[in-house]
Amino acid sequence: MKIAVKYSGLRIDADGTVGAHDAGTVLVRRMLRLFHGAELIGPASHRYEGFDLLPLEFVDADNTLVINMDVIDSGAVYRELEQHTKNPKIMNFVWWNTTSITSDVDQAFLALSFALFPTFANSERTANEIQAYVKRLTPQHLAERAKLAWVNLGIRLEYVQPREEPSTPVVLYPAIYLSERKHPEVFVDVVSRVAKTTPIRVEMRLAEKDLVSPQAMALARQRWAWVGPMTPTRSEYWKQLAHTTAFLATSEQESYGLEYVEAMISGAIGILPNHGWARALVPPDYPFLYDTPAEAEQLLVHAVTETEACRAELDKVAGGSFLQWMEDRHSDDAFDKAIVQQVRKWFGSAN
Repeated sequence: MKIAVKYSGLRIDADGTVGAHDAGTVLVRRMLRLFHGAELIGPASHRYEGFDLLPLEFVDADNTLVINMDVIDSGAVYRELEQHTKNPKIMNFVWWNTTSITSDVDQAFLALSFALFPTFANSERTANEIQAYVKRLTPQHLAERAKLAWVNLGIRLEYVQPREEPSTPVVLYPAIYLSERKHPEVFVDVVSRVAKTTPIRVEMRLAEKDLVSPQAMALARQRWAWVGPMTPTRSEYWKQLAHTTAFLATSEQESYGLEYVEAMISGAIGILPNHGWARALVPPDYPFLYDTPAEAEQLLVHAVTETEACRAELDKVAGGSFLQWMEDRHSDDAFDKAIVQQVRKWFGSAN
């Protein structure tokens, strides 16, 4: 059985590689690594080094499992494959925050997709949201047949680079989008107040569409801020994290929090909102959770002025080494094994 991965946000660079550093693209690269010879679904047929791109209608439906990262259109994928086989094989891969779907129609489509097709989720939190969708929006006979599994995404620990402490503390905006649920206005407000009294350098690396937004351009005019495009390579991305002192997360909802885990494992001190998604990433009694912007400001000042003391606090709550605690719980080894095993359990062996 072959594997084909469908992701509508797929971007292939001029050199024939799967580009960009958003979470979805990172996961596409992970699928290509895990499933040797996997194909990618795209608008046209093309053979690249390491993978083939082909339209959905050209997939060998009898012998291919489609891992659908878009999920909401799994029904349409089924209809297309059904024209070529009596037994379409589709697996949902939910790697994003399901609460971002607000339309009644889209929620219904999503719930049906979860109920009808085996679904693999990127965290326990996401799995619980999926169960709630299915229970609330699908008939009982469909809900009872739903197949669901999950594991934390984790990161590739070999990418982490040695620390390079900056001369001026670096505070990172830990996202590439200025979407509403990320609450970038809270981030800008807090770092602006901190910058009035404390030397910091704020770095914000954004996707192209948000780079030219009024918010980004306004922040870029501040002498203590740098706003620019995403790093062009994976190694440069990890190098930047290695000299980041702290980050301020302001998102209301996250399905997992890949960017935050990457930054913390690189040694950045994470100032996190006191929400369930954030508490799930860190040890109990994590000392840098905030409930109000004023608390976030106090914690951020503490992180950039007493950095080593903050790291000692983290080691204490982790019962030894905070970085080791994070590595033990957020290595992608567990994810890699789990998704391969789940594909085998639901569909048989993959090439």
